[in-house]
Amino acid sequence: MPRKEKGCIQVYTGNGKGKTTAALGLGLRATGHGHRVLMIQFMKGWETYGELTAVKNLPGFEIIQAGLPNFVCKEGPKEEDKIQARRGLEKARQAILQGEYDLVILDEINVALDYELVPLEEVLELLRNKPAHLELVLTGRYAPPEIIQAADLVTEMTLHKHPYYQGVPAREGIEY
Repeated sequence: MPRKEKGCIQVYTGNGKGKTTAALGLGLRATGHGHRVLMIQFMKGWETYGELTAVKNLPGFEIIQAGLPNFVCKEGPKEEDKIQARRGLEKARQAILQGEYDLVILDEINVALDYELVPLEEVLELLRNKPAHLELVLTGRYAPPEIIQAADLVTEMTLHKHPYYQGVPAREGIEY
């Protein structure tokens, strides 16, 4: 498959629902055109996410989880949370610099940055050193201004209404 001339840096951020979902949709579209896709999910370790099962049947789309099956506490994350996030960042570095993927998605990296699980400067270095053909997507709330500045495309999801606030719990196949 011929590589694209220029890959962009995309950021999906904001308090609204749909950041990971948008990135997964982009990954689905890319694989439909024969592109190789890698998603690294920071701060996620549950095996119940529907996308984990779906990509098993989708050649060219790989997901690596870099988190534990629990929620991370911003006020004092566990050392194991930091270890997992750093492991994810190292896998991202390898994947990006080796150039074997056409699209790399760093899912929830913005939250990992906000929780200080990974250093901002290391993520910015990845952005600066990405291969020209690579499309790179960073998702998660709280995108730092430096990440927004480095991006070619920034989409902010705005929350207006959500069923969770009306007592509806997270739904299998919709929220996870």
